Amino acid sequence: MTQFSLLDLEALVAVRAEAPPDQSYTAKLLAGGPARAAKKLGEEAVEAAIAAVQGDRPGLVAESADVLYHLLVVLKGAGIGLDEVLGELERRTAQSGIAEKAARGAA
Repeated sequence: MTQFSLLDLEALVAVRAEAPPDQSYTAKLLAGGPARAAKKLGEEAVEAAIAAVQGDRPGLVAESADVLYHLLVVLKGAGIGLDEVLGELERRTAQSGIAEKAARGAA
């Protein structure tokens, strides 16, 4: 199993975001504004979904990596740290998804 984590990827995205856009794909995405990075995230998510439906394991692994990378670029552009997302996930694990959805419907 790899020791590479999403926190490592977030740090790498942060470093590459500081490079000139002509030298870094990450910086180029961010320079294009939120819509550019979000569009790439959407494209990669669709490709991951297609790979999943087709039972393409290697494709799903590769596309999932693309989704995670592009999500972190979108978060970087929005000034949202991975810790905020992980905190939200932690909060959500306090109850089942069914209970959470029921509570939202009652609100």
